[in-house]
Amino acid sequence: MIKIALAYGEKLFTQLLENFLRNESNIQCLFTALSGKEFLCQIKKTPEPPQVVLLDLKMTDMEGTELIEKLKATHPDMKYILMSSYYKKTFTGYALKTGANALVPKEISPEYLLKVIALVHTKGYYFMEEQIEVLRSQIKPRPPRPNFINEGEFTDREMEVLRLLCEQYTAQEIADKLFISRRTVEGHKDNLFAKTGARNLAGLVIYALQNQLVSQDSLSTF
Repeated sequence: MIKIALAYGEKLFTQLLENFLRNESNIQCLFTALSGKEFLCQIKKTPEPPQVVLLDLKMTDMEGTELIEKLKATHPDMKYILMSSYYKKTFTGYALKTGANALVPKEISPEYLLKVIALVHTKGYYFMEEQIEVLRSQIKPRPPRPNFINEGEFTDREMEVLRLLCEQYTAQEIADKLFISRRTVEGHKDNLFAKTGARNLAGLVIYALQNQLVSQDSLSTF
């Protein structure tokens, strides 16, 4: 069961989306909000926070990325899917670097959205095919610097885990593939976050691409 919450500025769209999601047996919609401020009030009253949050990129009182920044301080494990009628594929890099796990247009089909929710919940991020092409053009390799973290400063096992994370393997799948415990995988993930300064898996992927630690062709979509 995936616990989700909605923060979207359009009342009719929010109601329609909520009704659709409540009919899905594997999804529990905890609450909805029409503004960032209302969402922050609602989440304080919720005993168990959502695992995935669907947010409007631009609400009346704040942008979705601003709300993500506020929530990250108190709910670092929540995952965020930005949706918007203002969607442009060129927003991808900015959205991911500010903490979002996925960015999708409001016009996608309900069935497609369910797939995105499932992937973000299990894998940690999702890229559309057109977004991968944008990232290839936006993310330029950085020239080597004497004090910059590079591949040599990661252990061999950390590099294995990093590459598998970028290929959208879950922690348990990585553990099974490398014949180690899930707890050990989580430890390697924590080390990768600490060494790269990434805030989530999407940020880790961007870092790996930017520093040519993984191939851009290793990213996949459904």
